[in-house]
Amino acid sequence: MRTTGMGRALAASVALAAVTGCTVQTAGGDGERRSPVRIEIPSGTPTPPGARYDGRPSEGSRGSDGGRPSAGGPKLAPPPAPARVLWSRGDTGRDVRELQARLRQVAWLLHGPTGTYDERTQEAVRGFQGKRGLPRTGEADTVTWQRLVGMTREPGRWELYLMGGQPADRPDPRCLTGRVLCVSKSSRTLRWMVDGRTLSTMAVRFGSEYTPTREGVFRVYWKSRDHWSTLYDSPMPYAMFFSGGQAVHFSPDFAARGYAGASHGCVNVGDEAAIADLYAQVRNGDKVVVHW
Repeated sequence: MRTTGMGRALAASVALAAVTGCTVQTAGGDGERRSPVRIEIPSGTPTPPGARYDGRPSEGSRGSDGGRPSAGGPKLAPPPAPARVLWSRGDTGRDVRELQARLRQVAWLLHGPTGTYDERTQEAVRGFQGKRGLPRTGEADTVTWQRLVGMTREPGRWELYLMGGQPADRPDPRCLTGRVLCVSKSSRTLRWMVDGRTLSTMAVRFGSEYTPTREGVFRVYWKSRDHWSTLYDSPMPYAMFFSGGQAVHFSPDFAARGYAGASHGCVNVGDEAAIADLYAQVRNGDKVVVHW
């Protein structure tokens, strides 16, 4: 009976340990206490492979370099490269003209195009960038250029050369001998030529379709340094008359507005220094050729 009672007591102690996870001490048949029995009870959460019972990863589960285990997620993409600068202060050329023409289309630039990345172009680019949340560098980089192209259209030839600066056509054969003012309507230029050599070239403007500039071969018959038109009540400085009331002369309107306007039939020059120099060289009787 005693043995049976002790067995029942032991069973009850084991059951209690199963619930509480305690250490159970048992007594031997001779009544002496024996070494305690530790019973481990699962916590309900599976132990991850390679982990100790205290939840820490074993040495074998660390990365090959002995550091922390890798996260296993996708690697982050490297940051994008900074925008590349295409044009900046001091640059020149046809591409700068296009940049300026497109800035004019969105009303950020009111002068030019000149083909030179000057201070006004820099300020226009800086304003465009700031309006669109881009870094206000004043330099035309790839991101700025893509935004501008997306908002504008391809500029035409006379938008690129609104204020002049275009290359001249090859001279008409009639311009290759003697002293000649060789005027091309196609390229809108005037060449001052002596015996087939071009001494100077400048942009010019002509009359509108209602007051066209006459074409053909003429002669300078009168020069008037400070001429005033009584017909149109406007100044015509450095006038060199070649056909009736039509003359080559400086035009402040051409200098201000470029090809946005037209003359009343005269050949307008917008560069005052250039025509002042030309006026000093041309003589009465010199040939004038107006051609396409």
